[in-house]
Amino acid sequence: MTAKKSITVGIIGFGTVGAGTARILIENGDIIRRRLGAPVVLKTISDLDIKRDRGIPLKGVQLTTKAQDVFSDPDIDIVVELIGGYKPAREFILEAIRNKKHVVTANKALLALHGEELYAAAAASGVTLGYEASVAGGIPILAAVRNGLAANNLKSIYGIVNGTCNYILTLMTNAGRKFDEVLKEAQSMGYAEADPTFDIEGIDSAHKLAVLTMLAFGTPVKFEDIYTEGISKITPLDIDFAKDLGYKIKLLAITKMVNNEVEARVHPTMLPETYPLATVDGVFNALSVTGDAVGSTMFYGRGAGDMPTGSAVVSDIIDIGREILAGCVDRAPVTAFRERKQLKIRKMDDITSCYYLRFSALDKPGVLSRITGVLGKNNISISSMIQKGRKADEAVPIVMMTHDAVERDVRKALDEIKTLDCIAGTTVVIRVEEGNA
Repeated sequence: MTAKKSITVGIIGFGTVGAGTARILIENGDIIRRRLGAPVVLKTISDLDIKRDRGIPLKGVQLTTKAQDVFSDPDIDIVVELIGGYKPAREFILEAIRNKKHVVTANKALLALHGEELYAAAAASGVTLGYEASVAGGIPILAAVRNGLAANNLKSIYGIVNGTCNYILTLMTNAGRKFDEVLKEAQSMGYAEADPTFDIEGIDSAHKLAVLTMLAFGTPVKFEDIYTEGISKITPLDIDFAKDLGYKIKLLAITKMVNNEVEARVHPTMLPETYPLATVDGVFNALSVTGDAVGSTMFYGRGAGDMPTGSAVVSDIIDIGREILAGCVDRAPVTAFRERKQLKIRKMDDITSCYYLRFSALDKPGVLSRITGVLGKNNISISSMIQKGRKADEAVPIVMMTHDAVERDVRKALDEIKTLDCIAGTTVVIRVEEGNA
């Protein structure tokens, strides 16, 4: 068998991440060659727009508008899919796999919904599927979970994995500004999409959590089983109350093992302001991973952008290139486990948490006792309470922090409380984490 002298790559998608990937492959070609032991040759880039100048020297690189020119080329070893979305990305990846191409993708949405199909197809064809760039941009979190922490029974992962939401919450916290106002600014600066739904409603974070949960616990995860709640209802008032109580609000992606069941949920979360994750501001991402042997670990960095995400894409190219050169493809399973189990995903009603509850209640005698009576009847005890201002016969905010309570009990209690004639508006509920986050 003749040893390969180079690794040949084709990219489908020449947008932000595609351009960053190409730039790294070209500008860092020498260090990549030295690390790999052979050069990585970028042969072809496919994109609908091949006329626009990306400011990258592409001497010798073929540009085409046909994706098939990449995944059907017998010279190309690794196909890099960076167009995003479900279609035609899924079809392109499957076709590349059928053509015995190794694949690298940053497509967390596709993996969250169709990952099992893609993992199985790669295994059946004897090729590798790399997806480091699908979660947390330039932070090598998937490599850490798959390899660096492989000796551990992982207990939990708490992650800030959406820079748009973290940027919005940071400005709301530090400047006291309203959500809608900060969102518009984030859009004008390019931190948020024109349609920000996937970001602000937690969907992007849930896509990433599906991948993290699958790798951490060796179980297939259905995206629809992940409880998902965004930040669009967070107000400056709740951020101020959180400050008074010594907390910060972050959008967290949480996965953890509880009594042999997996919790997987995304929602705004109050964290003690001294916790490392609570100090992560702006567009940065961070993840706290706890294992039984290693204890608590922390990963921090840029979660998006052309060069950070391109760095993760190229790390997969190098990793797969090493396997090709060594003739040992499938050295590490795509899903991190040779033997996987179908674990139960815990229903949201069954989780246990502490809770922040903000009631809008009329300032009348007996109101507090009526609210706490309903809470107590549903096994919910209060750890602290704040009431600001007195306005006779007008609605005022009353904040209560609970001890550990079951989600089902909290929902049942709130359904009863909202029928009380002293309640003037919708109760705000924010979960509180004080464990390994």
